[in-house]
Amino acid sequence: MHQTEREPVVYLNRELTWLSFNQRVLSMAGDPVIPLLERVKFIAIVSANLDEFFMKRIGGFKQLIGAGVSELSVDGRTPQQQISESLDVVRLIEEEKDHLWVELKKELKQHDIHICSYEDLSDEEKHISREYFLDNIYPLLTPQAVDPAHPFPFISNLSLNLLVTLNYGDDDDLKFNRVKVPVGNGVSRFIQIGEQYRFVRVEELIYSNFDVLFPKMNILSCEAFHVVRNANTERDEESANDLMQMIEEELRDRHFAPIVRMSIDSKISKMRLGMLSAELGLNKQEDVVQRDRMHAMAHLFEIASLPIEELHDAHYIPYEHPDLYQETNLFYLIRRKGHILLKHPYQSFRKSVENFLEQASVDPKVRGIKMTVYRTSQDTKVVDHLITAAQNGKQVAVVVELKARFDEAANIRWASRMERAGVHVTYGIVGLKTHSKTILVLRQDYNGLQRYSHIGTGNYHAGTATLYSDLGLFTNDPKIGSDLTELFNYLSTGYKPTRNYQKLLPAPKLLKKALKNKINREIEHQSAGHEGLIQIKANALEDVDVVNALYEASKAGVKINLIIRDTCRIQPGVKDLSENITVRSIVGRFLEHSRIYHFHNAGDDECFIGSADPMTRNLESRVEILTPVEPSHLKEELLHILEIELKNNTTAWQMQADGTYLKCKPENNDESYDSQAYFMKSAKAGYKSVSRLKYRKTIVHSTGN
Repeated sequence: MHQTEREPVVYLNRELTWLSFNQRVLSMAGDPVIPLLERVKFIAIVSANLDEFFMKRIGGFKQLIGAGVSELSVDGRTPQQQISESLDVVRLIEEEKDHLWVELKKELKQHDIHICSYEDLSDEEKHISREYFLDNIYPLLTPQAVDPAHPFPFISNLSLNLLVTLNYGDDDDLKFNRVKVPVGNGVSRFIQIGEQYRFVRVEELIYSNFDVLFPKMNILSCEAFHVVRNANTERDEESANDLMQMIEEELRDRHFAPIVRMSIDSKISKMRLGMLSAELGLNKQEDVVQRDRMHAMAHLFEIASLPIEELHDAHYIPYEHPDLYQETNLFYLIRRKGHILLKHPYQSFRKSVENFLEQASVDPKVRGIKMTVYRTSQDTKVVDHLITAAQNGKQVAVVVELKARFDEAANIRWASRMERAGVHVTYGIVGLKTHSKTILVLRQDYNGLQRYSHIGTGNYHAGTATLYSDLGLFTNDPKIGSDLTELFNYLSTGYKPTRNYQKLLPAPKLLKKALKNKINREIEHQSAGHEGLIQIKANALEDVDVVNALYEASKAGVKINLIIRDTCRIQPGVKDLSENITVRSIVGRFLEHSRIYHFHNAGDDECFIGSADPMTRNLESRVEILTPVEPSHLKEELLHILEIELKNNTTAWQMQADGTYLKCKPENNDESYDSQAYFMKSAKAGYKSVSRLKYRKTIVHSTGN
């Protein structure tokens, strides 16, 4: 057994490294160079991330503890230790978040954006707010008494609530009420008073008008509280007769799952806190946090989205890919080029991927479309194009992942809509999530039936395509098309005969073994006197077998550059173990989401892109694919991306040998270098150079010269 397999000290903890990523994101809220409303957005992002962390990770650990599982993680921690250490970091994050929000409110005020308390409002504003309350909020409120005749009410996940203590005039008998704050479905958390940017939180508006809700009663106290429920309610797919029905039942189960966290106003009395904790089944020491600041700060997205141009990043419109600008028919272009590499959000998703599907849906030569859908969005035309294709008589087969976390309900709606339109919808393989991002179009060309493919690193989601950095590949490579045919046959049947994949690396069958083999090959090249080099860009690196293989490569002298956005188990710079490994994380305007795998291979470079992170769940429990990017000019593009991101000294963070991160800064007289800013400028320059060329050709043609 290798040293790296028996000593947990060489593995960093998954939860703690993910929380460390959120600390890096939160640092953006404190950066004065970033526009003010973008800084508010980063507070909202971290708040939403922490809610999800408790729903998924802490909830899962509590289930393990409840089941009596005490097995150590690979880094040597029990489930309870992971909860305790995570809570310590969460407290630090929330303290910093509260501090930053106080500072940002001051800056917002300087720009005439006021988050007011009700008492700060003028008499006229109070009158306006009361009218708004009576017309828009009061009808939605349902006070719920808590007494022997009224059992404690159900508290929904992520809800904001008020615990009200009151009595009648001369009656000493205390009465308790719960009032749910109706945020969402058209009700804002921040209520704008008048035409200026003056806001009051909706819970303050409710509290200040309790005389309407509880007439002629004494309000003795009112505390706001926010709860998070466990989201781990998965059932056994093997025993499910109807997968869609099972997912719908899981969603209902999640609604009633145990509460794993409650934040509440710190002014609450011990008696009321004890009563509330007991009713909700919470451990006051571990599951309850008392706060002096605003709860549910994910609602700050409302403030962050205010339409004040000068307080946002300069508006960025993705540019059309320069190759796509030259040809209206994508199939002709792909056939002529062979391969086209797409870089989102720098290059347009709508004018590439959506256009690909749109053309396929109406092209009379297209016979069929096959596609995987993990997540999509309301404003994405993907589903519309698939339905149009089916209505035009094409064979359309779509694999919808119903168990995409927190998008289950939306995916059920998409699947039902497509089925009604005649699309053949399946739900993948029992026990495996379908996470691959791919489209296969079958077209009757002059030389027979041809396969046109798209393989990406990101979801077919128009919203995230403007916010996440992702890659995609158009290709008519017949071997890749053949491999995708095998993949879709597997997804639609679940049958597991020996399938011959010629170029693609699919998980869970081949990918993990292939990655380890390619890492070992770099060791062999290094031992033979060639330079060994491995570069991986991914969201997370968690799989212990891959980590061990990289450690072995480092010990053999192979240079390893890792660009890992969040979770990373590798501990770089440890003597005699990882001295040849560097780890960095980039946190910028866009969420880094692309995956690139580069193996130097003694000068015959291999590059892959795809949906898979080197995480155990991706390699063993999901259907994933990596595709090779073989044309030399496209490999150079990928290597250039890695080179630029490794030069980033503005929004990059370097992991130290103890697992902490230091923000990269320009050294000596070096210029500041922001990789995302570079790619935005590069996309613009590439588009403009081609558009000028096309313009010149048009002028020459029109003048007859």
